[in-house]
Amino acid sequence: MKLLLSLTITCVLFPAGFPLRCYNCAPGTAGTCTTETTCQAAENRCGSIMVASYAGNTKITEMSVKSCGKSQECISGSINFGVARTTVNTECCSTDLCNSRNAAALAQSSANGKQCCGNDGCTTVINCLGDENSCIKYAATVGGVYTVMRGCASSSFCTSDQLSGALNMGVDVSMHCCQGNLCNDAQRIIQNILLLLVPLVSIVLIH
Repeated sequence: MKLLLSLTITCVLFPAGFPLRCYNCAPGTAGTCTTETTCQAAENRCGSIMVASYAGNTKITEMSVKSCGKSQECISGSINFGVARTTVNTECCSTDLCNSRNAAALAQSSANGKQCCGNDGCTTVINCLGDENSCIKYAATVGGVYTVMRGCASSSFCTSDQLSGALNMGVDVSMHCCQGNLCNDAQRIIQNILLLLVPLVSIVLIH
């Protein structure tokens, strides 16, 4: 009876168990990561993230980040704007301080046959690499200047809230992904909207 009472009290006082502890290191932290943090209740993973940036085939920078996170934020893939490409590799685990090791940068990939429009509206065509199976249109307003970029992206980024947070960096951002070849051309998007409007107008006229 005493054992049963003790278990009951334990379950009442600690219904969610102990919070997860992870290493937490910001980009650019020099040396070994030793900073620890206690995760929030919704954060059930420790993550180690490696972000690599390329100009053409030349790697320009690598950036390692460690933090607490959610399972849906454990994504990997790349965004390719032709002249510039960024890869993200996230390794997640679920025990205390398990993210001590730096994640490796994703290996360079070959063309997969998919093509997307570049920044000048399909005058430039980008050959997608690896698992970049979506075309993307990424728009941002920085310092009052509106900028649109088009290219290829891994589909995992298109459905992840983590991507918009990672790319936002405090600026106003919108993102649109599509699946067909060259589907991120502005003219094609307008044509698709018109094709959807035609049957809608017909239904309105009939009724």
